[in-house]
Amino acid sequence: MSVDKETVARIAHLARINVPEESLESIAGDLNNILAWVDQLSEVNTDDVEPMTSVVHARLRQREDVVNDGGKRDAVLKNAPETEHGFFAVPKVLE
Repeated sequence: MSVDKETVARIAHLARINVPEESLESIAGDLNNILAWVDQLSEVNTDDVEPMTSVVHARLRQREDVVNDGGKRDAVLKNAPETEHGFFAVPKVLE
């Protein structure tokens, strides 16, 4: 794929970027170099390469997935200005 001055001007217009006329040729050359580099990357054989999410081989510690009630209701409700029947009591906002 090759990019010319008209294509660069159209891309700049679509991106709402003001590109001076004298810069279009230079930008077209830069974009062509980038596209040539991307074409080179497509030639690399990556069949045996596992996908990765990071370059660092680190794993997060995982806790056991256990369902519980938390057991901290009284400690949490102690921070509430008003409680009722073991829940937060709030003023009515709709009539």
